[in-house]
Amino acid sequence: MTFRSPGHLMPLALAALAGGCAHYQPATLAERPALVAALPDMPAHPLSAAEVATLAVARDPDLVAARAKGGVAEAQLVQAGVLPNPSLTGAFLPLISGAGTVPAWNLGLAQDIKALLVYRPKRRGARDSVAQVRADLLWQEWQVAGEARQLATDIASREQTRLLLQEAVTILEHRYRVTQRALAAGDVTLVTAAPSAVGYQQARTNLQTLDQQQLQDRHKLNALLGLTPDAVLPLAPVGAVAPLDIAAARATLDTLPARRPDLLALRFGYAAQDEALRAAILAQFPDLILGGSTSSDNSRVVNAGPTLQLGLPLFDRNQGNVAIARATREQLRAEYAARLSATVGQVGALLSELAQLRDQLAAVERDLPAARAAAVRASTAFGNAALDERAYVDLVTNRFTKEQEVQTLKLALLDRQIAIEALIGAGLPGVDTLGLTDPGTRGAAR
Repeated sequence: MTFRSPGHLMPLALAALAGGCAHYQPATLAERPALVAALPDMPAHPLSAAEVATLAVARDPDLVAARAKGGVAEAQLVQAGVLPNPSLTGAFLPLISGAGTVPAWNLGLAQDIKALLVYRPKRRGARDSVAQVRADLLWQEWQVAGEARQLATDIASREQTRLLLQEAVTILEHRYRVTQRALAAGDVTLVTAAPSAVGYQQARTNLQTLDQQQLQDRHKLNALLGLTPDAVLPLAPVGAVAPLDIAAARATLDTLPARRPDLLALRFGYAAQDEALRAAILAQFPDLILGGSTSSDNSRVVNAGPTLQLGLPLFDRNQGNVAIARATREQLRAEYAARLSATVGQVGALLSELAQLRDQLAAVERDLPAARAAAVRASTAFGNAALDERAYVDLVTNRFTKEQEVQTLKLALLDRQIAIEALIGAGLPGVDTLGLTDPGTRGAAR
């Protein structure tokens, strides 16, 4: 049998390795925005706030982009799970001169042992990073759902307020036209005509301000749903909403760290950094490369044996990376403590505001029947010429002001309640849906 030197086998080995490599494929960027004028498979009925929230979680462009981060984290986990490749060295040395009779050659195979030492912590850290991305994504979904629900509720509630403002504009505009004609004819003085003019202008300003806010909120809601700004999304009127149990909500504050995805994500981020510190400490050990080699000289003498390469940690003992990893872990620990305090404080503040708004609404609702009755009596008295223009306008304006105040307080209550429910996760998918183990409970199993 004819012996073939290892140099002849190298092209074949390279060709075999290339067969398992990934190949490049271009991916073009979007040439136009993906906004649509209407939702596909749009329901025939107007959408409730809950339905809008569900659609926003599925369609929000920022969430769609955020979900792509999960693919990056999964790819990094794959990379962390790949064992380091051994190194293959070889040489073919043709005979140039001398007493030899054949070309010399050598072949060696070596493995970096230090890379194997840090493999496990890097792998665990990558898993924690994947879990962090998934928890962060769930938190973003909570926020998008809460924002969409709040926008839909605000828009639908203001439509009811708009009817009141439009009624006020209609009544006061009529008085304004009448007094302006009388003023032009010289039948009344400017003092008499002024209250109607001021009342009408204020009512019209209130209506215009509401319309501006409605348009802004519709644009925000359309953006969450991936719709063009001018798309019109039919919304159902706001029905009766069960009031939030403040005492029960306060009782959930102690369990927020176990239920809030953003806090869980921070804990996973801390766990990943803790593993990075472990890896940095393990990397203090000297570089160690073990292997074996075989060689043949020009006289066909063959040698074979183990090889060892040991780094001497005279200057670099990875102390810089250990210090960076330790400081980063401490930073993440402080960030978690700050987020936890801010979370509990934010929910607690909103609960206090909710209680205050309920008291204020109760007070205004007690005054509303009297304001309505006064406006009715004013219309009758004014029609019988028993009330002057200023008093009539003041009483009518006061009624609509009270009506608007009630609607504003009700909407503020709904907004606070929706915000609180979004922060504590009421009615939203819990972190248990992620199928993740809390990194703070794994202990020695890590």
